[in-house]
This record gives sequence, structure tokens and C-alpha cells, in this order.
Amino acid sequence: MASLKRTGTGQAYFEAGQAGTTKSVASTKTYTIGDLAREFGVTLRTLRFYEDRGLLTPRREGLARIYDARDRARLSVILKGKQLGFTLTEIRAMLAEENLEAEAGGSDLKLSLAQVEDQLVHLEAQKAEIERAIEELRAHRETLKANAA
Repeated sequence: MASLKRTGTGQAYFEAGQAGTTKSVASTKTYTIGDLAREFGVTLRTLRFYEDRGLLTPRREGLARIYDARDRARLSVILKGKQLGFTLTEIRAMLAEENLEAEAGGSDLKLSLAQVEDQLVHLEAQKAEIERAIEELRAHRETLKANAA
């Protein structure tokens, strides 16, 4: 029978057991959709969305999605890319360029200097736009307060 194990880092995985349970190579960790959602703080819908977009490729056992260490590492890269403001299209290209290791040790974005420079320019422009919008709203708020008084 498959059993849920916890690693020292709080990651959950299933071990292979008897027929009819989660099957995997003895040393291969696998994760359910719920395991990854909890570990990375994302919704089940997010994981299904990434699967629909071809970014994650879990195997199916009945209706269950079973993710391996490669999927886990890819999810880590996807979320890091999103955190840095890259689009899913850009992240997909990055994932296609690099061949992630099956274990989590390979879960880091491999960015070129040009990509970093372009993203910094993009984010600085967004920051400036946001700062202008905040100042405009603050000025409008002061006007409304003055009119109310």
C-alpha cells in the first residue's frame, strides 16, 4: 500500500506500494496536486492552468495527477519567473532552453544578462507608472477631503 511520507523540509511524497496504489521507482519522489499546492502556496486551479499551458506534465492515475521531482523543479522555476515579472510565454521559453535536473537542485532560473537588463528596464517603467498613479490618487484624495470639509 502507498504511504505518505514527509521529508525533513515538510515536502510530502508517496512511496510505491502494492498493486493499485501509487507506482514509482523506489527512489523517485512523487507528489499529488494537493502536496504541491500546499508546499508552494498556490491553488489547485493554478497547477491545472500550468498543466493546460504545457508547463507541467503530471502523469495520470485514474483522475489523480501525480507530479515527479522534475515537475516540482519546473513549478519552482515558473513561480520564481512570475515573481520576477516574466510572462508565462517567456518562462516557457526559459524552460525549453534549459534542461532541468530531475531533482529540485536544478530549480533556478537561468537568465542571460540581456534578459536581466530587459526585465529591469520593464519593471522600472512599471514602477514609475505606479508611483505616478499613486501621486495622482493622493492629490485627488486631498481634493476630495478639502471639498468635504
